[in-house]
Amino acid sequence: MIGAQQVVDLALAAARRRGKADETIVLVTDRIDASLRWANNTMTTNGESTSRTITVISVVRRGADAHVGSVRSSAVAPSVIDELVEASQRAAATATAARDAAPPLPGGDVPVDWDAPVPRTGVDVFLGVADGLARGFRSADALFGYARHILETTFVATSTGIRRRYTQPTGSVEINAKRDGASAWVGRSTPDFVGVSTELMLDELATRLSWARRTIELPAGRYETIMPPSTVADIMIYLSWTMSGRGAEEGRTALSAPGGGTRVGEKLTSLPLTMYSDPTAAGLECTPFVAVPTSSERTSVFDNGMDIGRVDWIRDGVINALAYPRAAAAEFDAPVAVGADNLLMTGGSAPLADMVANTERGLLLTTFWYMREVDPSVLLMTGLTRDGVYLVEDGEVTAAVNNFRFNESPLDLLRRATEAGVSEVTLPREWGDWATRAQMPTLRIPDFHMSSVSQAQ
Repeated sequence: MIGAQQVVDLALAAARRRGKADETIVLVTDRIDASLRWANNTMTTNGESTSRTITVISVVRRGADAHVGSVRSSAVAPSVIDELVEASQRAAATATAARDAAPPLPGGDVPVDWDAPVPRTGVDVFLGVADGLARGFRSADALFGYARHILETTFVATSTGIRRRYTQPTGSVEINAKRDGASAWVGRSTPDFVGVSTELMLDELATRLSWARRTIELPAGRYETIMPPSTVADIMIYLSWTMSGRGAEEGRTALSAPGGGTRVGEKLTSLPLTMYSDPTAAGLECTPFVAVPTSSERTSVFDNGMDIGRVDWIRDGVINALAYPRAAAAEFDAPVAVGADNLLMTGGSAPLADMVANTERGLLLTTFWYMREVDPSVLLMTGLTRDGVYLVEDGEVTAAVNNFRFNESPLDLLRRATEAGVSEVTLPREWGDWATRAQMPTLRIPDFHMSSVSQAQ
């Protein structure tokens, strides 16, 4: 493959040569993906792959209107570049006027590392994980799981002179252990696998499996429930995906106010919780500028290359901001707000063990899966518990219980939460393929709704 920087130059040159667009935006992402898998105490597969995605976005302006054509390809041959430019300009010429049209952003300085080679990763990054697993494979527990490490280097360039570049590391390791019909899961999110201790993960699995030596059946109902950070991340990430300013302004989301407008300024919880995204968050750093191939209600192709800063979506328990690209912000007279690819929430001072110790009777969850939206007007969600629901009695875990289907809204959970524990970096189980950078507290919910018993194991 030719270098990504050369792809950018060729695409912009082809756009100028054809001359059928007023502006051109080029995105190139080079991705290196390494993976390691194991099943039933045996390594099964490992490998590395390299891929590239090229997006050419053409903008044709006619008076106050702007028309956009966006064409994407995973082909790597240089000959495809001219074809992409032609297809993009042709699409823009026939497109309807873009609702999110905004003035072009000015150019700036070229990053000092613009011409540097794209960094790589490989299976060597898993050496520490593999060493720990080798010892774990000698135990009586059956271990299953996988680890992955992805490096994505994204280049954004425009005909107005913008040049942006960022390398995003994404890593995770998940281990599932089975013993006598019981199943337990642990997972870690990491940018580089430094400090990931397989031994500690295996110790945690052994503890959870020991809790399952005694099992009891419980009926559906409302239970005091301790939600660990992974479950909180899964449900709050979905909340963040729905925090579109346009959708709320137009009365289409749970963040719409009765009678018009939005719920910004409304107090959600008496706990002093702040939920925010921040591309500079330590250990959860992510792309600090907009780089999107198509527009959505939360992002716009017209904003490609624009800086992303910290946004407090909820501040001290109050809804503080919604997502507004530049065009929507101008239309609704709101601050521009674009979320980074991470989500954090502050918490309290109590570790999970102390919250369990202070529970007279309740449930301790592990993870959620198969989550779906049921009613967007109140953001009601359903899903299943997975890989360990435990009964807490008099401050101790005394048994494992059956799985449940739940029905809950993140907005309502925040309203009813009575305690928040320490905020910790966590791996969302349900959304881990799309959102691995999260830091969340444990939450205590006095009446979590387990709507039915699930037979899932």
